[in-house]
Amino acid sequence: MLSQRLRHRVDIEALSVAQDSVSGEVSEQWVSIRALAEPMIPAEIVPLSGREFIAAQKENAGVTTRITIRWRSGVTASMRVVHATGVYNIRAVLPDPSLRKHLTLMCEVGVNQG
Repeated sequence: MLSQRLRHRVDIEALSVAQDSVSGEVSEQWVSIRALAEPMIPAEIVPLSGREFIAAQKENAGVTTRITIRWRSGVTASMRVVHATGVYNIRAVLPDPSLRKHLTLMCEVGVNQG
C-alpha cells in the first residue's frame, strides 16, 4: 500500500454503554479506540456511489464510501469512522487475510450517523 494514498486522518469510535450506579440511567457515548497518545489514523477515503430515498416524508441522501487503513485488529461493523468532513457508519470490514497489511471499510455517510 502506497503511503501517499493515505492522506486523510481519521478516528475510529466504538459505542460505549454505561449505567449510572446511583440513578440507574443508561447512557451511550462514542469513544475512540485509539490510545490517548496515538495520532490520528492515516486513511484513504473514496466515495463510491450516492443514493437518495424518502423516509418519514423527509428526503435523505446516503453515500457509500470505501475507507482503507493500515491493518488494525478489533475493528468491527458496529463502529464508526470520524473524519473532518463527516461521520461514516461502518457497514462491512474487509480484511486482507493473506498479508494483513490493510483493512477496507465499506461505510455509509449521510444516513443514521449516531
